[in-house]
Amino acid sequence: MEQKKCLELKNRWKDDAIAVLLLGAFAFFINRGIEIKGLYMDDLYLWSCYGEQSFWEFNFPVGSTRFRFLYYLMAWVELALVGNRVTWFVPINIVLNILVAAQVYWFGKKLAKGPFFGFLSGVLYLLSRMAYYQIGQVYGLMETAATSLALGILILLYQELNGEGKKTGFYWACGLYFAVCFVHERYLALLPLFYLTLLLGWKKESRPDWKKWLAPLISFGVVMAIRAAAIGSVLPAGTGGTEVADTFSMKEAVGYAVSQVAYIFGINAGPEHLNGMAWSDSPRWIQLLVYLADLVLLVFTASFFIRLILNWKTALKHIKNSALFLAFIALCIGASSVTVRVEMRWIYVSYTAALMFLCYMCGALQELPSGFAKKTEGKLQARLRDNRKKIYAFACGAGFCLYLFLMFPVESFYRGQYPNLYFWPNQLRYNSLAEETYEKYGDEMFGKTIYIVGNTYEMSRFTADTFFKVFDQERKAEGTQVVFIDSILDVGQVTDDMLMIREEPEHNKFQDITGAVRSLKCEIIDGYYRDGWMDEEASIRVMAGKDGTIHLKFMFPGVLNGGEVTAIYRNGELEAEIPVTESVYCQDIPAEPYQIVELEFKNNFYMQNAQEQRGKKRLAVLMEITAD
Repeated sequence: MEQKKCLELKNRWKDDAIAVLLLGAFAFFINRGIEIKGLYMDDLYLWSCYGEQSFWEFNFPVGSTRFRFLYYLMAWVELALVGNRVTWFVPINIVLNILVAAQVYWFGKKLAKGPFFGFLSGVLYLLSRMAYYQIGQVYGLMETAATSLALGILILLYQELNGEGKKTGFYWACGLYFAVCFVHERYLALLPLFYLTLLLGWKKESRPDWKKWLAPLISFGVVMAIRAAAIGSVLPAGTGGTEVADTFSMKEAVGYAVSQVAYIFGINAGPEHLNGMAWSDSPRWIQLLVYLADLVLLVFTASFFIRLILNWKTALKHIKNSALFLAFIALCIGASSVTVRVEMRWIYVSYTAALMFLCYMCGALQELPSGFAKKTEGKLQARLRDNRKKIYAFACGAGFCLYLFLMFPVESFYRGQYPNLYFWPNQLRYNSLAEETYEKYGDEMFGKTIYIVGNTYEMSRFTADTFFKVFDQERKAEGTQVVFIDSILDVGQVTDDMLMIREEPEHNKFQDITGAVRSLKCEIIDGYYRDGWMDEEASIRVMAGKDGTIHLKFMFPGVLNGGEVTAIYRNGELEAEIPVTESVYCQDIPAEPYQIVELEFKNNFYMQNAQEQRGKKRLAVLMEITAD
């Protein structure tokens, strides 16, 4: 018997491991194409604080508008782990979201009485377009951690209400409440959920457990005391630098709450810059699929109410559990409705709880009607009971699959609208800037002056000064500076300590034009090399600067024997003959501003004992060109 139990447990764990692995593969598949190659805005500021502040200053920002020390601790660990490997952030975010999906799978299969339902709910969780921030931003760690902790509170309170789990589960939920409030203060709103659980679980014949009634209040009080001491306020700050106390409007809050309910049911009830595409602009076929999916949910809900009537003996239990799920969703929605806008990332936890409630309804729908067992006897009774349960389970599974089938193209379509989100174009731009600089040149780019042609992206000075430090292991990028110019004519010759980048607003990209500008400023025809060496004979085309004068500086590192001459021809005519009497000598070539001049050089000497010969002629002299 003991061996049989061990075998069953082993098989159960094996099935769970396979399910989580499949969810992991799906997570990487559905999030393909999302990249973080360069940091900007909040992510860059977070990195800057990590790089410039001490451990205690970073994790415990006393006097700040927000005090999320638990999140900052997790962020500190992540930033320390990643270092200058910026591309790691997205895979890490995906892995963390897989762990939440595993949590959804475990709770879903428990509620729906089958791993199949848990797996489908995990797929729906990962598929959701609301994952955009958790995957595509470094700050996504905050939302993922908060979602996991909030879901943990729901799980523990569900177990408390149904007499499952350990007796200390309620106190653990209070501990998670304390933790989640210091990941994101929005979840302060979950306090009433604890007392709802105690009220729903209270029985007339039992005496109140005052420890449980006091525990949530103590946790809440400690949170408020720490917030008051650390930031001087117990009220949560609003989004976008606003204060909830200053911007709150009951009318707007109700409107935002309604829009969040619509989001949960697949309807983008907000502006394009917050959801990718507004509902009114969505294609008719997408709207039709959403309506059909909502119809499936309506059938589930109606069937659930009918089942409550038929299973009147268990109806009270289901009503209490339904109240717990709905209260959790309502509190999360309410907490996200009090500021100046609604972002989809705030609704992710409410959506996840709604998936769990759907799993719960599936579990309830698989129960047999009251009195069913009395109608038959013996083996026939057991066979009929099993067959009926299989039919109910199959019907629920088919409905769940149909909902997933309808929502898969919807979520995939809206994921394709991510470029319309308010922060996405900038993320694409800074990904491109990283590709065109650090990915192409590596550590060689440090110390260079990076000229960016145009500034339509309105890059801030903070971003310009900090962006490239992220890629340096020393977090300094010493000597690297960003200079904005209006035209490539604003700089002279392109040297090795320069990079030329231009904006491509039509594609939200940057383009490295260093090579093209270098060739335009100094086109090599024959016998001259980018490191400055020149053969005995060479010819180039040089663009003059704004003052029109081209400055040539020669250096001969060999031994002068006398009689050495450098002859310079301009557009085929002799411009100058320079007797070489010193190792370093110069010559100015007059030209019109920005005129392209063809220069030909003839040297009657060459570099003795040269280690190489690059062209038909021998190496003769080094030449530096400036034309400002």
